[in-house]
Amino acid sequence: MPRKVNYGLDYDDDYDDYYDDYDIDYDAEDNGNLHKPSQETTRSGIWRCSICTYDNDQSMIACDICGVLRNPLPSSGISNGNDLKTAPFKFDVPSPDDIVTNGLRSSKMGPKASANVTRNNTPAPLTTISSNSSSLTMSKGRNVTGNENNQLKNGERNLRSSVKSPGTSSSYREGGVEYTLPMDEIKPQSLAHSLDSVSINVRGVYSNSYGTGKAASPGQYKPEKWMLPEAEDGLLSQLNLAIVGHVDSGKSTLSGRLLHLLGRITQKEMHKHEKEAKLQGKGSFAYAWALDESPEERERGITMTVAVAYFDTKRYHVVVLDSPGHKDFVPNMISGATQADAALLVIDASNGSFEAGMDSSKGQTKEHAQLIRSFGVDQLIVAVNKMDVVEYSKDRFDLIKKQLGTFLRSSGFRESSVLWIPLSAMENQNLVTAPSDIRLLSWYKGPYLLDAIDSLQPPTRDVLKPLVMPICDVIKSPSMGQVSACGKLEAGALRSGVKVLVMPSGDVGTVRSLERDSRPCAIVRAGDNVAVVLQGIDTSQVISGGVLCHPDFPISIAKHLELKVLILDGASPILIGSQLEFHIHHAKEAARVEKMVSLLDPKTGKVMKKAPRCLLAKQSAVIEVVLQGPVCAEEFLSCKALGRVSLRALGRTIAVGIVTRVIEKEP
Repeated sequence: MPRKVNYGLDYDDDYDDYYDDYDIDYDAEDNGNLHKPSQETTRSGIWRCSICTYDNDQSMIACDICGVLRNPLPSSGISNGNDLKTAPFKFDVPSPDDIVTNGLRSSKMGPKASANVTRNNTPAPLTTISSNSSSLTMSKGRNVTGNENNQLKNGERNLRSSVKSPGTSSSYREGGVEYTLPMDEIKPQSLAHSLDSVSINVRGVYSNSYGTGKAASPGQYKPEKWMLPEAEDGLLSQLNLAIVGHVDSGKSTLSGRLLHLLGRITQKEMHKHEKEAKLQGKGSFAYAWALDESPEERERGITMTVAVAYFDTKRYHVVVLDSPGHKDFVPNMISGATQADAALLVIDASNGSFEAGMDSSKGQTKEHAQLIRSFGVDQLIVAVNKMDVVEYSKDRFDLIKKQLGTFLRSSGFRESSVLWIPLSAMENQNLVTAPSDIRLLSWYKGPYLLDAIDSLQPPTRDVLKPLVMPICDVIKSPSMGQVSACGKLEAGALRSGVKVLVMPSGDVGTVRSLERDSRPCAIVRAGDNVAVVLQGIDTSQVISGGVLCHPDFPISIAKHLELKVLILDGASPILIGSQLEFHIHHAKEAARVEKMVSLLDPKTGKVMKKAPRCLLAKQSAVIEVVLQGPVCAEEFLSCKALGRVSLRALGRTIAVGIVTRVIEKEP
């Protein structure tokens, strides 16, 4: 490495050298005369660069630091122009040096070409180097100044160190060493394209994100052998049963009573709940407390979060999703009920309570029924609870069945898919066995509740599709460097050791272990409610409302969606710009109505009017919404679990629908 000699600080000289560079160019353009930079020699065997003032060895023909050619060139370092048999360089085309040094500007020198490219077996002309001139003499009589020469050499050095393209090459000799530059018809913009591609590649390598890549088509997915379901003796099919209904209709009491009768709650635990409930003056809440475990839920006497429990019937392993009925906790009900395969709608038969639940402004019976149907649940059991309060009156049961049945049919439930069961959870009538009360036996001859659950049709499972698992809950263990993602596996299968893509962050983690029904398991498949323990991933990137998916089949992330919605009864008008609460699987985001596309015929689905000004109750329409933050969403036809939405405003659900188009996907 050449050593820089310290000659002391001379600011005047530095400024003179700085402006001399511009003077050379100016004089050459105006007068056609070249200023010949003075050659400063410090001592024998060393020559000093006139630009950067570094000392270079006598054998060097160019400065080893800045690349400026030595002027005049020593006769020993290279032969004169008469001995060097080279063809003149045609300067009507830009050289590779010009391409680099002139940056991203287009060349004004004529057609684009490259140096030293052999075409039709004719070698490209080379530069003639003069030994007694301070400039390079090119063909057509054009002279290049020392400053331009400096730019050319700098550009050539930069190109040699950073840009290497396949194809033909040009040679460059420095210090007795010959360098080869690949120059495969470089265009003026090629460097910009190269830099852009480099930046993209670097971002793709270090971000560990799959969002920038092109997703593979789901049709290309081929499941592995271990993913396929196997027929196992004694293994029951899983059924996710959401228990919904108006507040104080007896949902938690009914669930707790079922669990106790089926042996899921021991007598000792039940005695403990009864004792604690009596101490607080709430003896009738003993069965409900089997599921409502938090102090706040017990103090207020209502369910606030979705409680999960399990019991077995003759045909199914039932996962109970006890949902809150209070209007303040409908978002929690939505998050839990989206996992349901079937639903149990609990009705309070007592006088005034049924009517309160059916109230469009304050009741939750209608809202829950519409939400359940919008989640794709088409099998419904209506449990008319508290029949003991009305003395098992057949007239009361028929009145409830008539009024509620009309509404359910208008919500999209088929009459053949709805079962009506009169029962009493507190008196254990018509739950797991036939009723014993003569007042009920005198007119009801249908199935009891457990038998009705067994009569439900088994749900279909998308085991052969790529992995999709919306994240319902997250349990973090920062000290262990792992995080558990809980939810229902909507499609695909999982086992320990496989890689999963966590959206919307785009990070990849490894499945360390799996739990199904709070028990470790080796393989889980579509339909299972599982807890997936992940490692090798930042715990902050796993959030409720996210999705676990296959690394080669990432889920879309979007903020701008097109929806096909049905405006519910009693909803306020929806206008362009209306602020809404957007719910999709377990995600919730603030949204704004961006555009009213069309108004549809509720019966045929055909377009009745384009660009309506507002949407009223019971109307069906196609709208565009823009979300405040991105969510994981897919078109309904591609993935039903990620394509069902609901819109809420002012504490109530005003519309339900599906995603028809993802307009703008996030990178």
